[in-house]
Amino acid sequence: MKGIPIKLNILFLVAVISLTFLTACSQPESAGTSPLEITDQLGRTVVVEETPQTIVSLAPSNTEILFALGLGDRVVAVTDFCNYPPEVEEEPTVGGFSNPNIEEIVALSPDLVLATSMHEGEIIPQLEEYGVTVFALNPMTIDEVVEAITMVGEVTGTEDEAADLLSDMQKRIKAVTDKMSGLSAGEKPRVLYAVWHDPVMTAGAGTLHDELMTLAGGDNIAHDLAGFDTISLEVVITANPQVMIAGVGMGTGEDMPLQFVSTEPRLSDTDARKNDRVYAINVDLVGRPGPRIVEALEQFAVFLHPEIFG
Repeated sequence: MKGIPIKLNILFLVAVISLTFLTACSQPESAGTSPLEITDQLGRTVVVEETPQTIVSLAPSNTEILFALGLGDRVVAVTDFCNYPPEVEEEPTVGGFSNPNIEEIVALSPDLVLATSMHEGEIIPQLEEYGVTVFALNPMTIDEVVEAITMVGEVTGTEDEAADLLSDMQKRIKAVTDKMSGLSAGEKPRVLYAVWHDPVMTAGAGTLHDELMTLAGGDNIAHDLAGFDTISLEVVITANPQVMIAGVGMGTGEDMPLQFVSTEPRLSDTDARKNDRVYAINVDLVGRPGPRIVEALEQFAVFLHPEIFG
C-alpha cells in the first residue's frame, strides 16, 4: 500500500513532462526564435533579436517597401516626405529625410529603424548609442532594389510576401525587356532625362534613371556622365535627343524642368520637340528605389516605344 502514492506521483510527473513537451512543440515558430544576424546594404552586421513589431522608416522608399509587404500596421512613424501609399499620411512623423529627430525616434522605442546610406555618418551611430536596432538599405540598381526587398522580408518575417512581390515585379520587368531584346542600335531613340533646368542637370551612368532608359530600349545621351551632373545646352543640341523626359513634382520645383524642355527656344530644333515627344514622369516613381520602380520602367517603355507599348 505504501507504494501506491509513489506510483501516482511518478505518473503525475510523467504527465506534466509530456504536457509541457507537447505545449512547447505547439508554440508558433516565431516564439522564442533565435536572433537573426544579417548584413545590411552598407555592409554592417546587424543583430535583430526578435521579429520587429514596431518599425520607424527614415526614407520614402523604405516606407513603400514596408507597406508593399503588408507591414503598415507595424509602422509607428515615417518622415515628413513619405507620401505613398495614401494611408501613410496618417502616420506620425519624426522629421525630415536627412535630419530626423533622434529624441522622437528613441521615445517610440521601436524594435527596428529602417535607414539609408544618408544616415550612416551621424544618425545611425546616435540611434545605436541608445540601443536602437538600425538596418540600412542602399539600393542603387534594380537588382539591389530586389535585394533590399528580400532583406526587409527576412528581417521582418515576411519572406513569403517578399517573394510574391518580387515575382510580380520580375514578371513585369521581363514583359518590357523581352520586347526590347531584339531592337537594333538604330531603333533605340536618343533620350535626355531632365532632372533640373537651371543649370540643366541630367542623369548619367550609375543612376536608376539611366538603367531604366536602357532597359526600356533607349540611348541615354548623358550615359558618359557619372551620376547626376550638369550638361550644357550645346551638348544637348548636338546630341539631338529624339525623346525628352522631365521629372515633375520635386518640392517647390513642381514642373519647371518640364516647362524648360518644352519651351526653351534653343531646343526647338531637336527631334524631340519637332515630333512632340516631350514627356513628364513623377520623380517619386523614377527616383525612389522601391516596388514602384517597375511602374517607372513601364512608363519609360511607353514614352520610348509607343509603337510597341501603345
